[in-house]
Amino acid sequence: MKKIFFITSLFTAGLALQSCNDYLDVNTNPNKATSVDAQLLLPGAIVRTASLTVAYNNYGGQLSGYQANAGGYSGFGSMIDYNFTPGANSNFEAAYDNLLDYKLVSDAAKANNTLGFFGAAAEIMSILEFHRIVDQHNNVPYSEALLGATNITPKYDKGQDIYPDLVSRLDAAIAVIKAGQYTIGLNSSSDPLFGGNKDKWIQFANTLKLRLLIRMSGVSALSSSAQQKIAAIEQNFLTDDAMVNPGYAQDRPNPMWASRGYTTAGAVAAASRIPAYYSYGYYDGNKLVDADRGSVIYNDFGNTTRPTPVNQLGNETNSPPIRSNYSPWFSGTFNSSSSITTALGVLKGPTQAQPIITAAEAYFLVAEAQLKGYLSGDYKTSFNNGIKASYTYLFKTVGGTLDAGKNVTTSFNKYLDLNGTSYLVNIDLATSAAQRLEAIITQKYIALNMIHGDEAWNDYRRTGYPVTNPAGTRYTNMASVASSSTAPDKLPTILKYPTNEYSYNPGNAKDLNVFTDKVFWAK
Repeated sequence: MKKIFFITSLFTAGLALQSCNDYLDVNTNPNKATSVDAQLLLPGAIVRTASLTVAYNNYGGQLSGYQANAGGYSGFGSMIDYNFTPGANSNFEAAYDNLLDYKLVSDAAKANNTLGFFGAAAEIMSILEFHRIVDQHNNVPYSEALLGATNITPKYDKGQDIYPDLVSRLDAAIAVIKAGQYTIGLNSSSDPLFGGNKDKWIQFANTLKLRLLIRMSGVSALSSSAQQKIAAIEQNFLTDDAMVNPGYAQDRPNPMWASRGYTTAGAVAAASRIPAYYSYGYYDGNKLVDADRGSVIYNDFGNTTRPTPVNQLGNETNSPPIRSNYSPWFSGTFNSSSSITTALGVLKGPTQAQPIITAAEAYFLVAEAQLKGYLSGDYKTSFNNGIKASYTYLFKTVGGTLDAGKNVTTSFNKYLDLNGTSYLVNIDLATSAAQRLEAIITQKYIALNMIHGDEAWNDYRRTGYPVTNPAGTRYTNMASVASSSTAPDKLPTILKYPTNEYSYNPGNAKDLNVFTDKVFWAK
């Protein structure tokens, strides 16, 4: 059975790496099979995680006010009424398939300590994937997961119990990397995330750990321990975006480009989705003014004669269609199906790298921890650095360099000047801890727009920010106008497990109520 799982996973890795011949330049000595497993599987698994990141972004984006339904289509169903059926929006099955690859790498490293760096990297990526599944469903298979035929009905561990163990595993992985007791390192072929840079992996792990601990700190049973661990954490977090790029190409594009940009044939990839007023208002003046970011994120931003198509989720009356041949999140130029320029913003081009965690999010995590007194340092400085990091990411070209015509400092100062009376931008104007937290989470929401919608959705469920008013206007109500939710904010709270789990593991897969059941860290 394990051999079958290995072949399946290797095939998946091979599909993900068709464009990267150097990834296949590994040790093929049949007498060292564990070495082959790790070196082949790890890069493919990381690329698969990058693809899943886009799926999480799209799921969170429709729930957190980034995306709405476009005109010209019907039958949106649970996308707009939230009556989610089993498996709707869930990445459960794909995530566990990805996790199996990481487990095989980790097992290979345990059997051969020369592969310690491979094992540590696989552990860190596993932790990312496990916590994302918890954040969708709360209780999931963990301690008995990934055992194949040994246990085909694994128990569901509580999310509240899984998170602390994930933190412990991060500590162990960091220790392995720092100890350096391995002879086979990662490099640009085996590591499409950091190219074998040890410090970047440690920064990534520390940032991921801070994300988990901050969520735990809001849960009474875990708060004291989480705060102690935050206080003891090594303050070596991401200052650059963590980006995967195995060699994306025009015919094997970045997954975000393929999802919300253009197909390889030059057609708009998602003609049934357009921006939502709720998020658009943070750029066009209805909430805040931010033309410098808005103009690189949205097609025809500010063009009064040919405006960006925008809608409120659930509105199917006179909802605007996309502009012909244009993704609404692409600020470049469509000349023809075979001639599409590259751009700045979130859709830069088919060869762009895929962000896994952005530097902006890292700064806002630190700002929140500093505001609450868990970490030393000035939360305002971290807050401002988070905004600047957002500009930096959006102003980078498809090749990852800052566009020569853009200046982050100039745009940041302009942003402060234009929104000088808003505490959401000028945090010094906030008069309470609640307002300061609202500012941090709202700016984080803006920075995550169409990059990590799931993290914006998680933050909303955890903190209640950014603020939404179910009785408000299209700019102030995050929820669908067709919502069937019984919750006060008219939003769902959790996702159901896939049908297969209810069919084959019915003793453990609880039938979740998507309007009342919650993830353990949610308000």
